Amino acid sequence: MNSTCKNYTHRSIQSLFTPRLTVLALLLSVIGLLAPGRAQAVGAWASLANTAPDSVGLMLLLSDGTVLCQQYENTNWYRLTPDTNGSYVNGTWTTLAPMHDSRLYFASQVLRDGRVLVTGGEYGTGTNGSSEVYQPTNNTWTLTPPIGVAVSDGNSEVLPNGNVMVQPVPDALGTRIFNIISNTWSVGPTLLVDQNEATWVKLPDDSILSIDDASTTSERFIPSLNQWIADATVPVNLYNYKSELGGGYLLPNGKVFFIGATNQTAIYTPTGTTNAGSWVIGPVIPNNFGANDAPSAMMVNGKILCAFGTNTDQVAPTYFYEYDYVSNIFTQVSSPTGGLTDNNPTFVELMLDLPDGTVLYTHSSSQIYVYTPDGSAVTNGKPVIKSVSKNADGSYHVTGTLFDGISEGAVYGDDWQMNSDYPIARLTNSAGAVQFCRTFNWSSSSVMTGTNILTTEMTLPAGITNGTYPLVISANGISSDAFALIVSSVNTTPANIITSLSGTNLTLSWPLDHTGWRLLAQTNNLATGISRNTNDWGTVSGSASTNLVTIPIIRTNKAGFFRLIYP
Repeated sequence: MNSTCKNYTHRSIQSLFTPRLTVLALLLSVIGLLAPGRAQAVGAWASLANTAPDSVGLMLLLSDGTVLCQQYENTNWYRLTPDTNGSYVNGTWTTLAPMHDSRLYFASQVLRDGRVLVTGGEYGTGTNGSSEVYQPTNNTWTLTPPIGVAVSDGNSEVLPNGNVMVQPVPDALGTRIFNIISNTWSVGPTLLVDQNEATWVKLPDDSILSIDDASTTSERFIPSLNQWIADATVPVNLYNYKSELGGGYLLPNGKVFFIGATNQTAIYTPTGTTNAGSWVIGPVIPNNFGANDAPSAMMVNGKILCAFGTNTDQVAPTYFYEYDYVSNIFTQVSSPTGGLTDNNPTFVELMLDLPDGTVLYTHSSSQIYVYTPDGSAVTNGKPVIKSVSKNADGSYHVTGTLFDGISEGAVYGDDWQMNSDYPIARLTNSAGAVQFCRTFNWSSSSVMTGTNILTTEMTLPAGITNGTYPLVISANGISSDAFALIVSSVNTTPANIITSLSGTNLTLSWPLDHTGWRLLAQTNNLATGISRNTNDWGTVSGSASTNLVTIPIIRTNKAGFFRLIYP
């Protein structure tokens, strides 16, 4: 947020919402022409049934499916837990441990191990560069060693190795790196141009794209080089006179969409290499509106839900639009508070993608809202679960594709980050109740990884009973098909293997409560799937997640030996 707006944030929450400018709402659902063949249906709002304990600013999706919510410019945090149907509309609130320093507009990331990092603050006691980490498993905040520089608002991104790069405004060209293993800070690569109010976007090649502050030049960070390099010139100015900018998004088609604080937008086509990409002018934002420090969210249908206001000042009211990248137009939608406007300025608002495909919205009050988009999820963002096996400690190892999503989720820009490009796992029991698992140690921090095999570890919810559960993984709200997960208390007493032969198929089974044991084979080419020499024991693929395997065999002059081991 630009320093010229600081006087707003030091007023009471109520005074923030006093309108300073009246803008006549035009009752137009579409400004401009509709693209042929593309119906401009829109979503719908709903109010949360239970209000938050206090005004909510930043919202972050934890890896157990709950939402971590900060009281606006405060040290207090709350947790929103979905109900047994997985609904956040009927979710419940609990109060969590407070952090050490108060903060408003600061860098924030959910880490690969499930913890949360917050750094600095434009306002509050954290402006001296204070950083702390929240551990959800024991509800504690821990201060990190000093970052070594004052930190106001500023961008942040998770790097391919899981560490976090932060741009510590007012150090205009400097960056700092947080190491998630040592929990220490180091100096990062130098930027080419000031990034004070910029928005960073992660690309499929792991590079980070930015439009330089108050400029039309752009640059990218290349992780393999640990270097920022110049990119192409933007053909239109997206920064307004206050040097503010809206969000930036990796679209389902692989292009990048930047929203201006002016009434302009721009679209970038990446090369996937260190060569510069290309920019074109995007659609004009209707009614001379802009994203003058404003939230927006990529929805599961590929459209972007946008909050807009006047591009000449940071005042109420807010108008809402959907951007459709296929038709390349904006369509106006209703306000969560009724009518077409929310009587608040955009800079106190925030959005967050949820695992059920909806978008959570706050305007820094205790009443929170959910937006449900129309249509279905884009198919190229759908995660796929390939396998699940049990670890020695009782957690589960899950493999599959697109666990990290095809975008980073919702965006505000330099003042807040609320990325959700990581796997959220949920089970449904026989009574239809939804239970969320906790994921951690994700193998990837990238986006749009296609058919690359990714992994995550997962712990089951407390008190879950033995049985078979449909397991679903979502990223940015786009959900996989269900995978049959067998949950059983592992019996560590040795058990017998039961065999049966039918034609050329040998079936081996063992008690259900021994699921988690591995079947080892020693064979001289008994089966094409487990070809081994006679002195080598090897694990039969997939045996640790089941209690039955069937192996095709060659019955002539061959021998095979099998045994179970745990873990």
